[in-house]
Amino acid sequence: MTDTNEGKRRGELWRGTTTPRAPLAPPTDRRTFLKLAGWSALAGGAAACTPRSPEELVPYVDMPEHVVPGRPTYYATTLLREGYGYGAIVETREGRPIKIDGNPGHPATLGASDAVLQAELMQLYDPDRSRTPLHDGTPRSLDALAADLATLRERLLKSGGRGLRVLTPPVTSPTQAARLGALLDSFPEARWHQWHALARDAAITGSRIAFGRAVDITTRMDRADVIVQLDGDFLAEGPAHLAHAADFSSRRRPGPGMLRLWVMESTPGLAGAAADHTLVVPQPRVVRLALALAAELGLAVPAAEGLSPRERRWVAACARDLAEHRGRALVLAGDPQPPAVHALAHWLNAALDAPGRTLEWRDPALARPEPVIESLTALAEDMHRGEVDALVVIDGDPAYDAPADLRFAEGLERVSTVIHHGLYVDATARRADWHVPLAHDLESWGDARAFDGSVSLQQPLVEPLHASLPRLALPEMLMGRWPRSDREVVAAHWEARLGGESAEPWKAALRAGIVAGTASSSVDVVPRPSAIRDALAETPGNADAPAPVLQFRADPHVSDGRYASNAWLQELPRPLTKLTWDNALLISPAMAERMGIGDEEVLRVSTGQATIEAPAWVLPGMPDEALTIWLGHGRAIRSGGEGDSLADGVGVDAYPLRTTGALFARTGIDVEPVGRRYALAATQHHHRMEGREPVRRMTLAEVLDGRDHAPQGDEHPSLYPEPVPAPFDVDAPQWGMAVDLNACTGCMACTAACQAENNIPVVGKRQVRAGREMHWIRVDRYYEGDADAPRTLFQPVPCQHCENAPCEYVCPTGATQHDSEGLNVMVYNRCIGTRDCSQNCPYKVRRFNFVEYNYGAQEAELLSALRNPDVTVRSRGVMEKCTYCIQRISRARRQAKIEDRPIADGDVVTACQQACPTGAIVFGDVSDPESAVSRAKNHPLDYALLAELNTRPRTTYRARVRNPHPDLEENDSSGGDKAHG
Repeated sequence: MTDTNEGKRRGELWRGTTTPRAPLAPPTDRRTFLKLAGWSALAGGAAACTPRSPEELVPYVDMPEHVVPGRPTYYATTLLREGYGYGAIVETREGRPIKIDGNPGHPATLGASDAVLQAELMQLYDPDRSRTPLHDGTPRSLDALAADLATLRERLLKSGGRGLRVLTPPVTSPTQAARLGALLDSFPEARWHQWHALARDAAITGSRIAFGRAVDITTRMDRADVIVQLDGDFLAEGPAHLAHAADFSSRRRPGPGMLRLWVMESTPGLAGAAADHTLVVPQPRVVRLALALAAELGLAVPAAEGLSPRERRWVAACARDLAEHRGRALVLAGDPQPPAVHALAHWLNAALDAPGRTLEWRDPALARPEPVIESLTALAEDMHRGEVDALVVIDGDPAYDAPADLRFAEGLERVSTVIHHGLYVDATARRADWHVPLAHDLESWGDARAFDGSVSLQQPLVEPLHASLPRLALPEMLMGRWPRSDREVVAAHWEARLGGESAEPWKAALRAGIVAGTASSSVDVVPRPSAIRDALAETPGNADAPAPVLQFRADPHVSDGRYASNAWLQELPRPLTKLTWDNALLISPAMAERMGIGDEEVLRVSTGQATIEAPAWVLPGMPDEALTIWLGHGRAIRSGGEGDSLADGVGVDAYPLRTTGALFARTGIDVEPVGRRYALAATQHHHRMEGREPVRRMTLAEVLDGRDHAPQGDEHPSLYPEPVPAPFDVDAPQWGMAVDLNACTGCMACTAACQAENNIPVVGKRQVRAGREMHWIRVDRYYEGDADAPRTLFQPVPCQHCENAPCEYVCPTGATQHDSEGLNVMVYNRCIGTRDCSQNCPYKVRRFNFVEYNYGAQEAELLSALRNPDVTVRSRGVMEKCTYCIQRISRARRQAKIEDRPIADGDVVTACQQACPTGAIVFGDVSDPESAVSRAKNHPLDYALLAELNTRPRTTYRARVRNPHPDLEENDSSGGDKAHG
């Protein structure tokens, strides 16, 4: 375990070190970029020697009619995650994708996005991506690959494909499933296996237990009055989490019938932070609590033993709430829980009359709804027996993330021919005979199903940046059908299904990004109580698990490790811990106190078969006698360019402790301090509000009683004791923002979207530790109540654009100014870096370029392609901050002028507002009393941050409102419901 930046000298300024280096390349202007892009295409073609199907090429001087220089063009496409499709609208400039947002017509995104969707742009331009095919580690051409595959194909044809294995992530793509099916028809003895480290096996197996067949569940949270989450995090995990966030927030508006959320959680998450009642327990204990809840609701289940008085009180109140809202209730089981708990959740929902109201059971979206752990285990066993002659791994790294007891990397040594098709030269690629670069989703044609089965289409936004192949290519090559283009394959699949001889339905689906009428059918199934009881009886959990428990969770941003080389996601603070550039062993305050340790002290965790060492991070809300470590770190990737990969040395690999029988939790571990420390980089170290109430909070009962929650302005000294009203300029809009803290889940999508929109640089771990992170929006996280079971509060804080702006009075050069539309603007050319404005800002929302972050890296030419040309790229020595996306305001102003009309409400949507999945952010003209932002600001719960200072910020907040159950409210003063296993 080494420091992210220590000993690394590749692109020092890109990595964020404090030692400036002379630029290796000058800033790249548009003309130079186009020349470089043309050279790269020629060089890539020459290196790859790839025969391509003939396509018409049109010189750029004969510009397409819909392309106007300097104006964006938008395309609908689909991005894949865990096999499922996320609909996206991608903004391009002269052929460069520069911004990704959700597709409003897609059920999985509904126009919103999350941090990962935003950062797919960095994944596309990532300098660490593989750039050329490798044979035994040596660069080769795709022609050489095709020749080898032709030889392999001839050999396999003689045996009917005996010994051929194909390993993919779970597949929802109709086209990919059809091509893999055709491959199996050509080679009847071949086998197709699936693996993903975060696959939803428990949900699939649980539905088979409950109904005798696999089904998917789609929820209608906007119809629910009560939701119960049995571990997991429906606001942050799973293919429907963005839709869940939108539906959930729509029912959290204060008023009669406001939704109430109950959460049992083993690791703090966004759902637990949003909950009205949270029960903190180690993961194995959730089984008995679920049994107790079912028994309270009258289901005949095994008795739950050993519950504490507080647990019984919590479960009893939860059961009463569910029973009182029959037909408007919903029970969700999280991915970390065993299949029996998922089956029990189906039974509970049926008993609560949820089907047809708050949920539907549907045919699975997966082409093969099978437990992937069983599929991978069968493959590993065949490999160790020597029965696998050729293995094709598409978009995966099982040598890194397969369960340790499968010894997958050892099994690869017994396979004659291993072909790896992936974005990176990773652990599996280095053990393969052939590594083939995988085209990014933004470079490919394809399709995928959303969580509800709806099919969306994928189209390339840019020609492949490297000598890569789409994920459909290798099956086509093995069937002797290459070089048929991926567009030809996908179009042939859908044109026949959509329009017969007419291509118009196919084109319409491409424009919309989704194929209408393709959602999965609802199914009429009935739970089988006897099968569910049998499964519960065989599931460990009613007896006390040996302490401590080690819990495995995906990193909130780098997931299972596939985004480990993504600089935006590595530096984006994790919502609860605020850690960047590392993972850690999350530990409760009580356990840390007993062990006599604190943050950054290294712990050794041993299982008997494997040992890891990782730093501790004390996290309020962690259950006692449980530790959690994020997966996805410590990944070994060879850079596609020069030097080391960005992922090298980042965090600790926890996969060696994960086995087939312990995918989410492991008992029987030994934990001990090793007597040294490891430096972690966090962006927030203080989590108390110290009586100033930056986050106002109330209960629903107080709101309905008409309580006035306005702050008392005379309790604190004011920077401007005499109010100075400034009348609005009636000839210009007056911009302002309102943020609903009751809707905000702290997901960090706003911060990621702001970074993508505004060319915000990555600074690296060392600079983050020095407090020099550059994000223009920080999301503050506060706790209140018991440290072992606190209530968690979030507050996004961009520049407040104050009317009485303290920064403006102290700038010696007039670099920060107040314009006629109420914006606090920055004139970068005037800024000389005194930082007086930052010192005088009570909100601490200004960032200073201590280092030349944007130029000097060896990857500058490639990374410059992702920049927004409408936003200045700031150089060293200037102050920068949120601008309310002034470039979007200017674009709307120009369009309104062309159309000879005033700017309409909704014409300007900031990047953070557009990304927010819960609609927590509203922006617009506050001088228009009918605008959405004016209505939001007129809400009785709206308030200004640090209003007592009389800076009169244009950004205001709506108070957080809880809806506690009356039976628990008086016993809930700590903010959460504490229970130890």
